[in-house]
Parts: sequence; structure tokens; C-alpha cells
Amino acid sequence: MYKLILIILLTLSIDAKEIYSVDKLILEALKNSPDLDISASEYKASQSRYDKAFSGYLPKLDLHLNAGQTSMSDMANNPNNMIDDTLMLGKLSLKQIIYDFGKTGGSVDSFKYDSDSYLNANEQKISDKKMDVKTTYYQVLQSIALINVNKENVKLNEIQLYRSKKYFEAGIRTKIDVSDAKVELIKSQLDLKKSLYDLKLSYADLDEVVGFEEVDKRYKVYSKELVLETIYESLSDYDLTLIDSINFAYKNRYELKKYLSNIQSTKASGEIASSEYYPQLYFNADYTKQEVDKLKVLMPEQQWNAMLNLDWNIYQGGATSAFTQEQQINLSISKSQLQSSKLSIKKDITQAYINIHKTKDSVELSQSLLEVSKEKFGQAQQRYEHGLSDYIELQQARQGYIDAKSSLVVDYYNYYAAIATLDNAIGK
Repeated sequence: MYKLILIILLTLSIDAKEIYSVDKLILEALKNSPDLDISASEYKASQSRYDKAFSGYLPKLDLHLNAGQTSMSDMANNPNNMIDDTLMLGKLSLKQIIYDFGKTGGSVDSFKYDSDSYLNANEQKISDKKMDVKTTYYQVLQSIALINVNKENVKLNEIQLYRSKKYFEAGIRTKIDVSDAKVELIKSQLDLKKSLYDLKLSYADLDEVVGFEEVDKRYKVYSKELVLETIYESLSDYDLTLIDSINFAYKNRYELKKYLSNIQSTKASGEIASSEYYPQLYFNADYTKQEVDKLKVLMPEQQWNAMLNLDWNIYQGGATSAFTQEQQINLSISKSQLQSSKLSIKKDITQAYINIHKTKDSVELSQSLLEVSKEKFGQAQQRYEHGLSDYIELQQARQGYIDAKSSLVVDYYNYYAAIATLDNAIGK
């Protein structure tokens, strides 16, 4: 008895599947997706480049050590011979930029805004990933719902085949009705088989989007039974108007923020280019200590100096002018890219917003079509049973009912996919 209970429990544990809601799938995608890891690493690398540029504000300290042999001639006490000696030297140097007309500041700002651009690009990828998870999740739910519709279709055809056989045996209907019923049953079974494979394909797409690498990942998505007869009433309106959606995107869309950061980075690069026309003012100090035996009179043991320096490149073949002009062109390109992105986003939002209302209206009309098709199918069944119509009319009414039900399922999940697309388009 205990062995039987243990076997049952083991069987249940093997067959058990973890259930994932859409929010849980999104969290898994953010954790598992290699494309997000790449964009996050690119952002971290850009932060390191900023830290390196910022170090230009800080003093530079260098230590130099030497040990070896040295030799001198023309000595006062022995002018005809070379004097060899052992030399040990240590030198400590410090350099601090005082003012360079925006060269260091421009470099720091350029890398800062460049890092912001990578950050916004990463955030946009996260937003895109959320949309991909949602749309793929809804595709799985749609596949599940269509399986249920096809199961109902098989059941209806099985019932009809049974009735056709009984009518034929009773002499009420001809054998061709039985043959037609068999054909429709096989067709419905074929549709059911296809929908089962479509579900597997949908799960395969979801595995890729979420980042599930396991070959046999045992899980299923959370789904609830649809009440198709009242499904339109469960839909809610989108919170924002079209104008509000576009304005929201202009403030919050990460892609636009990325282009704004690119513009600021290009402006900072322009400051670097302009600074090449001006000098660089910096302070440096050196301290040197050296040890020798025979040449102490000629080589001091300790020496230091502190100087204020001005370096100014007067001419370098027009390179500064070319660099400045290049940055002006890059700035113009960045502004055009921002404008182009705004136009593209506006179009995407408009299309997505229209698609929401289109799919919602489709749900309403598909629900009405289902009601009428169901009523027509019932009437066709009664007419067929009373000998007032042939099997073709009954089959057409049944198929119309199934098609209406399938269309309603597709329209319903298209509505939520449209919402996910618009949320992504506005940066929500």
C-alpha cells in the first residue's frame, strides 16, 4: 500500500509543471537573456571610459627607477681617461592640468553622455524584451484557446457522425451523409492536430524570448478559461489619447533619450575640437635622487624643480580645423537622427493606437458574429433533423460557428498584443 502511494506521488512530481504568469516570464527574461547581458556590459564598459576620462582632472604621479653603469671623460683631475662608476637613480614626477580651454572637460562630458546613451539603449532593449515576452505569451494563450475550439469542433463532428449513421440505419438519410460526416470529422481532427503542434511552436518561441536553455523545460503558462459570449465586456479602454500617447513617448521613450545623449556627446566632442586652437596650462614638479661613488663632485645626489608650463600647438597642417568641422557635421547628423526617430515613433504610435481600436471593434463584432452563428447552427440542426435541409447546409452552419469562435479568440489576444505594442512604443 505504501509503495503504491509512493509511486503515485513520484508520478505526480514528475508530471508536475511550473506555472508561469506573464510577469514571472518577464522577470525570467530579464535574468536569462544574453542580448540584455550584452547591452548591460556595454553600458558598464562606457562607465569605465567615463572614469578614465575623469582622471584627466586629477594629478598624474610617475615613479622612475634606474640602476646601472655610467662613464665620463674630460675630468679635471684625469682628463685623458674615462671614469666608470655605478649609478642608482630614482625620479618622482608630478603633473597637474590647470587649464586647457575645455579639452579635459569636453572629454569628460563626451564620455558621460556617451555612457547615458548606452544606458538608454539598454533600457530600450529591456522595454523591447518586455513587449516580446507579452506578445509571445499571448500567442501561447491563443494557441491554447484555439485547441479548445478545435476540440469542440471534433466533438460536434463525432456527434454528427453518430447521428448520420443512425439516420442512415433508420432509412431517413442517405449514405453520403455518413461519408460527409466522416470527412468533416477527419478534417476537424486534422485541425486539432495542427493546433497542438502550433502550441508547441509557440512554446518554442517563448523559450527563445525568455531565455530558457533547458531541452525539456517542464512548465506551462498561466491561462484562464475564456467566456467568449461575454468577452467584449471584459475589455477596458486604453488610458491615453493618441496625442497624449505621442507626448508621453517624446518624454519617456528611451530611444529618444539615447539620441538626446548622443547630441550632447557630440557637442562635448566639439568643445574638444575647439580647445585644440588654444594652449594647455599645467604644473609639473620633479624630484630626483641619485647615488654614485667616483663622480659625486659632478652629479648631485638630490635635485628638484617645480615649473608652470604652457604648451601651444601653433600649426598642425589644418588637422584642428578638420576635426572641428567633422564634429559640426556629426552634430548635424545626430540632430537629424533625433528628428527621424521622432517621426518614426509618431508613426508607430499612431499605427499601434489605431490597431488597439481596430482589434477592440473586431472583438465586439466577432462576439456578435459568434452569437448569430451559434443561433444559425442551432436552427440548421433542427432543419436537418426535420428533413428541411441537406447536410451541406448543416456543415456550413457548423463551420461558420467554429470559424466565428476562432476569429473571436484571435481578435481577443490581438487586442492585448496591440496594447503591449503601444506601451512599448510610448516607453511605458
